[in-house]
This record gives sequence, structure tokens and C-alpha cells, in this order.
Amino acid sequence: MLETLFLGHPLIWVFIIGFLSATLLPGGSEALVITQSCLGQPLLGLWLAASISNTLGSVVNWALGRYLLHFENRRWFPIKPQQRLKAEAYFQRWGYWSLLFAWLPVVGDPLTLVAGVLKVPWLPFLLLVALGKALRYGVIIYAAGLAGC
Repeated sequence: MLETLFLGHPLIWVFIIGFLSATLLPGGSEALVITQSCLGQPLLGLWLAASISNTLGSVVNWALGRYLLHFENRRWFPIKPQQRLKAEAYFQRWGYWSLLFAWLPVVGDPLTLVAGVLKVPWLPFLLLVALGKALRYGVIIYAAGLAGC
């Protein structure tokens, strides 16, 4: 019964997929958020679940950068040195403000890892990443509404 109650609720899946898609694992949560919006999920709950979980996934990347980078050359490590160097150059050019774009495909996840490598303090990291991701999901949900969902 508890399994059906919790794991069967669509917002739990939005949370899980949102979290995983923000880590260095491949995947995306946009299609699920749009689908749930079209199926009539409460928009505030949908927005909160997606924004919070996706931000928490980025915090995992930050922690990986902060503490686990010495494993970078291991085969199992999910980001290649070239990807990290590209994100590092982007971060060096734009500074902390680049974290507003942590939602971008390809560079967003490595960017949050680089923030950990460069020892960006957790509070500015959290605020900027959360703001960028919340705005992104707000736009996605709003666009779904404009499309007739």
C-alpha cells in the first residue's frame, strides 16, 4: 500500500527523474514535466518538485567536484577531462553568474562539477543554480500551458 501511495504518485517520479537528470548521468526531465503538466498535475507542486530535485542533483555534482575529482581518470568516472576543461573555461570567463545556466544541456552538469572543483562556496552555488533551474522549469510549464495543456 505504501509503495502505491508514494512510488505511484507522478510527482515522486518527477522528483526522481529531475534529480537524476541533473547529476552527471545522462537524461532529461523536460518531457516528463510537460507530460505531467498536460495531465493536469498541480502546477505549483510540479514546478517545486522539478526545481528542487534538479537543484539537489546539481549539489551532488558540486560535491563530486569538491571531493571526488581525484578519481577523474578512472574509467567509471562520468565526465571526461575534456568536458571538465571546457566547463572550467566557461566558468572562468563568466564566474559565479555562469551557474544560472547550470540547466543547459552538455555544459550544465560539468559546470556544477567545476564549481565544486574551484571550491565555490555552497550558498552562492545553491542560490544561483536554484534560481536558474526554477526559472527554466517555470518557462517549460508556462510554455506547456500556452501550447494548450
